[in-house]
Amino acid sequence: MNQDFSIFTLVIHASFVVQLVMAGLMVASLASWTVIFSKLFGLKRTRSDNEVFERDFWAGKNINELYAEALKRTDGSPMERIFASGMREFMKLRERRVTDPGSLLDGARRAMRASFQRELDTIESNLSFLATVGSVSPYVGLFGTVWGIMHAFVGLSNMTQVTLATVAPGIAEALVATAIGLFSAIPAVIAYNRFARDIDRIAIQLETFIEEFSNILQRNAGAPSAAATH
Repeated sequence: MNQDFSIFTLVIHASFVVQLVMAGLMVASLASWTVIFSKLFGLKRTRSDNEVFERDFWAGKNINELYAEALKRTDGSPMERIFASGMREFMKLRERRVTDPGSLLDGARRAMRASFQRELDTIESNLSFLATVGSVSPYVGLFGTVWGIMHAFVGLSNMTQVTLATVAPGIAEALVATAIGLFSAIPAVIAYNRFARDIDRIAIQLETFIEEFSNILQRNAGAPSAAATH
């Protein structure tokens, strides 16, 4: 007798525990794909916004003008927000009559480092979820397979004659859990590695900007506020 080994049929006839495992893995897969697309477009926008601000920054504009524009903008780039944090602290210290260039620079640098860490935390959000799906899903699928095989052999214990035709459906149903686990894990692992590499590049870009802007602030630490330039 011909057996129907379609994925749908195997899932329908699987044991409840295996079906539960499959359902959990499918939910994890859908959630990971949601994170992947969200992260893909989010990082692309972050890189683009940083490039736009960096181009404007090195175009030779007055720093105070750039700062005024940054305060008006609510959806600026991470680089722009780091710049604004440094300038805000720099100007606050000047208003308090702090004249020591070292103190001015240290205050601005600390503010930028704190802002950098906040931006990095935001950029890295949900990245750990992809790592978790990528590392855990195969084991969850394997658990479903082991349970399904155990269930299949228990069902065969009362049979007097066991053939491949009677064993194959139960094993096939169990193996679907492993397949779904791999289906969930592989895209998550690939995406995690890709995004981690992209985020490292963005972090290096932001840290480089902090150092370059710190040099500019150091040169302007003794100059009047209105005269601050590159």
